[in-house]
Amino acid sequence: MTAIETRGLTKRFGEEVVAVDSLDLTVESGEIFGFLGPNGAGKSTTINLLLDFIRPSEGTAEVLGHDAQRETQAIRERVGVLPEGATLYDRLTGREHVEWVARTKGVDADPDAILDRVGLGPDDRQRRTGGYSKGMSQRLALGMALVGDPDLLILDEPSSGLDPNGIQEMRDLLRDEAERGTTVFFSSHILPQVEAVCDRVGIMSNGRLVAEDTIAGLRESTGGSSQITAVVDALPEEFDPAGLADLAGVERASAEGTDVTAVCSDPGAKMEVLKRIDGETTVRDIHSEETSLEDLFNRYTAADPGDGTGRAGGEASGGDGTGGDTDDAEEVTA
Repeated sequence: MTAIETRGLTKRFGEEVVAVDSLDLTVESGEIFGFLGPNGAGKSTTINLLLDFIRPSEGTAEVLGHDAQRETQAIRERVGVLPEGATLYDRLTGREHVEWVARTKGVDADPDAILDRVGLGPDDRQRRTGGYSKGMSQRLALGMALVGDPDLLILDEPSSGLDPNGIQEMRDLLRDEAERGTTVFFSSHILPQVEAVCDRVGIMSNGRLVAEDTIAGLRESTGGSSQITAVVDALPEEFDPAGLADLAGVERASAEGTDVTAVCSDPGAKMEVLKRIDGETTVRDIHSEETSLEDLFNRYTAADPGDGTGRAGGEASGGDGTGGDTDDAEEVTA
């Protein structure tokens, strides 16, 4: 069973603004799926459609096998949600927030165990949340999403406000959830985080899904180059690094000091490069780089189709406060 499936999902605001345009998206059960796109691309609107906070203009959406518009309650019982900019009640403690969610869902939960998982210690969980930092608030909001052991986690910018240690802990938690069989669907502008944890990604641009694949698949489909550098003892005078470009799958090669670098259109060519170099001198070290997710993201989103459909510069908000891609666009290059 797929966790999320949309067919022709479209949301218009008025006659001019198309926030989501004929979205066909499939998220498999048990995978970690990164949902990417620049500000105003349609990410938060899509999440609001999946959760029935707003209704589509056209098309369908299923979540955990349930129709997103006709079986909303069945979906919400099995889904944990962390909305962007989640609002907390200043006068309640962290523990009281988790207890309230458990009562609302009608489930048994151990608030202390949940708060331990998201890194809120005994003192923090007894404090009123009006004194929480942004990072602490985000940890608590994630803990609230985990109540009831949901089958699907939908997280909108989950690392917002977290320091580097918190981001690493977030990645570990998402992996742990996936190992337990939970499907994780999250939007983010922190591309290194996505690259480190996701099984597959979807990239939105101007309301359209412009790519959906593994990161390796995106590299292959865009012709993304990989690079290998061999650190050698010394290069013989007769060795011409440009000759490495004769190998199949090698675009170009160069040498500087004791570093020989080859840029490959086919990652499999890197082994042939090393064999050729090793036949001429002794290789002491190897450095290999792949096209980053940031580069792939930029290739898919840099061009604006400019098709005159009047796409929104920012997204319309759902009634729960999750709507609106208000992320700082500069984070894309973080």
